Amino acid sequence: MRKKQKKPVPPVSELKKELARERYKLRYRSVLKSTLGTLVVVAAIAVLIAMLVMPVLEIYGSSMSPTLREGQIVAAVKAPKYEQGDMVAFYIGNKLLVKRVIAGPGDLVEISEEGIVQVNGKTLQEPYVRQHALGECDIAMPYRVPNEQYFLMGDHRETSIDSRSSAVGCVGEDQIIGKLFFRIWPMEEIGALN
Repeated sequence: MRKKQKKPVPPVSELKKELARERYKLRYRSVLKSTLGTLVVVAAIAVLIAMLVMPVLEIYGSSMSPTLREGQIVAAVKAPKYEQGDMVAFYIGNKLLVKRVIAGPGDLVEISEEGIVQVNGKTLQEPYVRQHALGECDIAMPYRVPNEQYFLMGDHRETSIDSRSSAVGCVGEDQIIGKLFFRIWPMEEIGALN
């Protein structure tokens, strides 16, 4: 009968190296799990902020040209009050639109046949408008803006459907998502909006 040969016992230094390798694997997995968990939490917070505090919107259509063009991406922020000249995003039904604040609650708006806008008897200086036009206006002028509402118009006056049309009308404060303040895309045009 033959004697069984014993397996050689590895030296202690080899055992220590193997133990160190296993400890490294455990540490690596722990750090990886922790990092992934942190990234998930940060992403969730970013999504909540984007949805509730600072929505990011893509521009569709040409009603705000030349200031904003289709495909541009902008950020908005909720404001306690909106001023004349602010660009705001708002909901009409299930559509999200972007227009410029022309007049606030209680203001008297008058638009001439040539498209010149007066608010409370003063002609607006509108450097953002390339061509004045009355556009699609089916409301009686002069027009008094109701309480807690805003009179909004697009910068491309000939084609914009806005508060001049009874299809949109004045926009209530509760419909406004926020004031557009920053252009995110395209990269060559990134920066603050006026």
